[in-house]
Formats: sequence, C-alpha cells, structure tokens
Amino acid sequence: MMPAPAARPATAARLLSLLVLGAALAGCAFGGKRGDAVTIYAPEATATPDPSWPKVDWQLAIARPSAPRLLDTPRIGVRPVPGELQVYKGAAWAQPPTDMLEASVLRVLEDSGKIDAVGRLATGLRANYRLALDIRHFEADYRGGEHPVAVIEVAAKLMHNIDQRVVASRSFARAQPASAASTASVAAAFDQALAGLSREIAGWTLAEGQADAQRRAAP
Repeated sequence: MMPAPAARPATAARLLSLLVLGAALAGCAFGGKRGDAVTIYAPEATATPDPSWPKVDWQLAIARPSAPRLLDTPRIGVRPVPGELQVYKGAAWAQPPTDMLEASVLRVLEDSGKIDAVGRLATGLRANYRLALDIRHFEADYRGGEHPVAVIEVAAKLMHNIDQRVVASRSFARAQPASAASTASVAAAFDQALAGLSREIAGWTLAEGQADAQRRAAP
C-alpha cells in the first residue's frame, strides 16, 4: 500500500493556526464553572418594516457576511476590560453572528413586501443588486459599567451586479445595554440590537438601491 502523502505546507500551517485558535478560545472564560451544561441562545431579532420604505421592482442578493475568526463562532464574546476579549462559559449562540445577521436582514426585507425578490447569494438569484456585510464587532462590553452592553458594528456595501459598481457604503452600529450581568440578559440585549440594526440596514438598502435605479433610468 502506498503511504499517505504528507500534508502540504499551507494546509499544515492552516491546521496549526486553527488548533492554536481553538486552544485560545478554550482557555478564555468569563463566569461559570467547568463542567457546566451549555445553554444555547437563539435571538429571533424580529423587526417591524417601515411603511415609508420605497417599493422597488429590482431584485437583491445578500452575500454571506464576513467577520474576523474570533467573532465568527458560536462562542459569546465579552470584554470585561478594555483590550481583552473572553467568552462566556456554559453559553453559546445557536448560529454564529454571520448567520444571524444574514437571516435577520433577509427576514426584514422579505416581511416588508417592498421588494420584488430577495434571497441569499448562494441561491443563484439573478439579482440586480448585491448586499455585502462585514461584522466588525459582535460582543458584550462592560465599558467600565456594572452591566455589559451588547455591541454590534457592521460595514455594509450595496453593489450593482452587472458592472460591479459600489452604489453606496455605510457603517452601522448599535450598543444595547443589558438589564443585568446574566448571560440571559446579555442575549436579550443582542436580540434587540440585532433587530434594530437589521431594520436600519434593510431600509438603507431599499432607499439607496432605488435612488440608483432611478438615476440609471433617467434620460
């Protein structure tokens, strides 16, 4: 039998970096005890669409959001002091933040009834515009206070699918204080922050896309 080929240097290096990252996350903790059962939190982030949003006749594809590796994980991040990122023990998200953001923005747009068609980029929708989202912050931050604040920051770009032109770009941020220091209160604060942020992104996308479509249609 032929011996198995050695791992390529790039693959080996990537595996090593993932192992180091996993060890670092395993060593980080905030509250709880070893051996505690894990509680899974699944924010629904339901937001009411704004009736004043423009009704559009174009289609939109939402690309899967990007995020730093330390944030794109089911572990719930927390900053007990500035410059230090840990994770809550015994707690996790049902989905990583990238999936939560994508699903939340998509749901708001679908529920709005203001757009002909909207879907994930992976579905192959023949869209006129594409929405790209990059998560910069998605963690609880004590900021020197008694209770943490759910912090979400997202950079958004709306692009035209035909000529790959950037139609508009903007950063969105929400800071929702938790009512208590418990993980359940932190998860509830993230639910509110994500709903508000998704609503803001959805309204901005419709307005900017429609303004661009009107400019293109003008003689």
